[in-house]
Amino acid sequence: MYFCLNKKCVMEQELYIYNSLTRKKEKFEAISPPFVGMYVCGPTVYGDAHLGHARPAISFDLVYRYLEHIGYKVRYVRNITDVGHLENDADEGEDKIAKKARLEKLEPMEIAQYYSNRYRDNMRQLNVKEPSIEPLASGHIIEQIEMVKKILDADFAYEVDGNIYFDVVKYNEKHHYGILSGRKIEEMLNTTRDNLQGQEKKRNPVDFALWKKADTNHIMRWTSPWGEGVPGWHMECSAMGTKYLGEEFDIHGGGMDLRFPHHEAEIAQSMAANNKQAVKYWMHNNMITINGQKMGKSLNNFITLDAFFKGNHPLLEKGYSPMTIRFFILQAHYRSTLDFSNEALNAAEKGLTRLSDAAKKLSQIQAGKTENTVGFDAIIARVYAAMNDDLNSPIAIAALFDAVKIINKIAEGKLVIGKEELERFTKFYPDFIQNILGLSETETTTVQDDKSLDKLMELIMAIRQQVRKNKDFETSDKIRDALQELNIIIKDTPNGSVWEKK
Repeated sequence: MYFCLNKKCVMEQELYIYNSLTRKKEKFEAISPPFVGMYVCGPTVYGDAHLGHARPAISFDLVYRYLEHIGYKVRYVRNITDVGHLENDADEGEDKIAKKARLEKLEPMEIAQYYSNRYRDNMRQLNVKEPSIEPLASGHIIEQIEMVKKILDADFAYEVDGNIYFDVVKYNEKHHYGILSGRKIEEMLNTTRDNLQGQEKKRNPVDFALWKKADTNHIMRWTSPWGEGVPGWHMECSAMGTKYLGEEFDIHGGGMDLRFPHHEAEIAQSMAANNKQAVKYWMHNNMITINGQKMGKSLNNFITLDAFFKGNHPLLEKGYSPMTIRFFILQAHYRSTLDFSNEALNAAEKGLTRLSDAAKKLSQIQAGKTENTVGFDAIIARVYAAMNDDLNSPIAIAALFDAVKIINKIAEGKLVIGKEELERFTKFYPDFIQNILGLSETETTTVQDDKSLDKLMELIMAIRQQVRKNKDFETSDKIRDALQELNIIIKDTPNGSVWEKK
């Protein structure tokens, strides 16, 4: 039996993760232990983050937290795409951020900065740890150009009128294009021949852009050896992954929808440039669905995270706290689809309350004189077994709910627990919930509670206003001071009194 409470048990753990590259679970073995390099594809920042963005962030936050928990030192890189991502994830069309900027009559970097800030705010609300490095695609144009040069020198790319395309057919003669997605190049060629509009410059319809020529109307463009242009969307992650994690690193993660073409292209680019398989373990989280359909901006069926927190969307019965959203996501395995419903969110809310209430009871439990065990050690073992089996958070959470039953029985006097077992579990239970699952002790109130507070404060402010009108300033000050102790601040202004929650 071992307990990872001192962060020195990395060698004692046997962590298995599902490798999308080999399509099987493999024992995790870092390239240079105890150091781990992990790269995860971040958002394209042209709109507010939605529930679909929360899932990869939380899924790989769990991976990050658990690797650190069992003793690894993780360099976690999560990028921000602020240039180069064209409409429909294709090589033609308008840049998503440039299009938003044109419609809003703003600078593209204003759009990128605004939505990057909003994304980071949402991640903090969800208690997602900040990555070690959060590089911007626009800040690494030089690295992308240099990598394109290497691919050209290796003769796996070609130039046409200021555009640089990756030669997939030629690459496939030496390497396997489709190694990650399982697609065959013959089938890809057959399915793309009928859709050649805007692709006349390519040798093969399956080829993809490494660098795109920018016309005079293009808002964002950079100088390159091939003229002014922008990098292809796939290029940024290959270049930034190499820069910060080296030509070979441990884990690359992202949503399952990125396996093709984005991650497939990344593999080809890195192999062409460095003649190495850059990533040892590819990990992909599955999608969040609404009525069985993927949630996403392209389908216009998404619900923003702000809407979830405030409850202002037609599909929401009420608002849900960030920790409820986080718990809802963790209750499904990261490789399983997760279907949105108010019923599931309400169940997550209740489940989170049960775990939280049990933690409070556990802190108040007194040990008794007994040599019998209540089963906590077995639960700890089950939790670690689940986490070591491809980060199986729902199985780990199920074990925690079994612990809740035991905690309630002890609190009710139906069971007696010994001192040593109580000490072990009192360390483990809150540590796992807060530091591994990332379920913080911050408030879990919903917008319904906020609306109740609004109505209550409306009544209190009316009473205080009447008190002040009667010149009973002593009572007025008592009300103000009492509310301040509850982190509710009242400010008396020439235009009346206002309040805010601190």
